[in-house]
Amino acid sequence: MMNDPVYHILDACFVVFHVLLIGFNLLGWAWRSIRRLHLIAISATLLSWFGLGVAFGWGYCPLTDWHWDVKRALGESALPASWVKYYLDRLTSLDWDAGVVDVLVIGFGLGAFVVSLALNLRDLRRRRPSSD
Repeated sequence: MMNDPVYHILDACFVVFHVLLIGFNLLGWAWRSIRRLHLIAISATLLSWFGLGVAFGWGYCPLTDWHWDVKRALGESALPASWVKYYLDRLTSLDWDAGVVDVLVIGFGLGAFVVSLALNLRDLRRRRPSSD
């Protein structure tokens, strides 16, 4: 077990960054000024889940991988594959079913991607001058 305060700081930083990224991935499409950035972020997330997932396991997230390295250094073990499941369990004191959490995460992630793509395409069409 590592008592180095740096690991506790890293743990907190990973939580904050992950929460902010998840929030941005879910809601960043709502603001026109950051829609393109949102489309990039949600696309990168989905590419990680399904692209890197081929090699590392479906739903792979490098942030979770690095965060779990920190948690193991802090003495935690038996960490789930899903960061969302881990924190849902902790926040609610329930043992969420991993399959249900995965379906919810994938559903909301794909939903946010579809909304972002549709809004970005609509914005692009509106910016183009009409050829009439």
